[in-house]
Amino acid sequence: MNRKELHDFIEEKQPNICQISCYKDGKEVYSDEWNNYKKIDTCHVMSATKSIVALLVGIALDKEFIKSIDQHVLDFFPEYKIKRGEKTIQQVTIKHLLTMTAPYKYKYEPWTKICSSDDWTVSALDFLGGRKGLTGQFKYSTLGIHILTGIISKTSGIKVVDFANKFLFEPIGVEKHINYLAETAEEHKHFTISKEPQKNIWFCDPKGIGTAGYGLCFSAIDMAKIGQLCLDKGVHNGKQIVSSKWIEEITKPNYKCGEEFRNMSYGYLWWIVDENKRIYAAIGNSGNVIYVNPLKNIVIAVTSYFKPTIFDRIDFIQKYIEPFISI
Repeated sequence: MNRKELHDFIEEKQPNICQISCYKDGKEVYSDEWNNYKKIDTCHVMSATKSIVALLVGIALDKEFIKSIDQHVLDFFPEYKIKRGEKTIQQVTIKHLLTMTAPYKYKYEPWTKICSSDDWTVSALDFLGGRKGLTGQFKYSTLGIHILTGIISKTSGIKVVDFANKFLFEPIGVEKHINYLAETAEEHKHFTISKEPQKNIWFCDPKGIGTAGYGLCFSAIDMAKIGQLCLDKGVHNGKQIVSSKWIEEITKPNYKCGEEFRNMSYGYLWWIVDENKRIYAAIGNSGNVIYVNPLKNIVIAVTSYFKPTIFDRIDFIQKYIEPFISI
């Protein structure tokens, strides 16, 4: 396919894609837009936010705001009142949150209870732990890991969005972001499912703490820059933004997930697409993806407006986009 044929093919076969930006050997080799999006517009990238938070945790470690991911979560919240009879929360570490092996006292994520509270970090702590103890089982969480941004905010003394701007976004050329707080449940829902271009915002709780599990808005070029930073082992223009050791850690398989997650493995808030080829990705609902292939020196970023149950985006990237830019 030539460029126009690929554009039309994507428009027909993957109609919710808004932008694609591809890097090869450190240079942008392809970009395109659909659905009246401009190159600088942003999309809510959903759970791809989680992978950005993993990078921020690494920076917090580098700057010694956090000493170790083996620190217990409650070390950061000594004022938190543990529920009577609770014996598990005391053992939960940052690593449990990063690997999605933290235990929670719910079957389905308690969106209403947490999202209607004044402090999402405390509310998430209320659901952490439980009678089963530390089972080591994978339990994918969007709300529970809000504790991670709570920790970054508390240890650094600044808002998470400002932390991200200062230490990650602006150093690599990503536009400065600001917090966005939804005043009502309806406004929250509209933000989540909107198909319109967004601004450079990060959804936050009433305390101004950016949501760790979703809520970041990026353009595809922003996402590609983040993917390139990872591909370059945390270095941008000769400056170490996040340690190379941390990039290696977060993209190393920790847990083999089942068919529900397309048999991928999980690192630290990053998906391992192919262990043998060392391909990894940030993946968000609706098909928002940062795809990194170190062997081919390729980064592919895709933004998409809200459309649930998009499960074939990685397959689509590998079958059509990757070969197109590898020519």
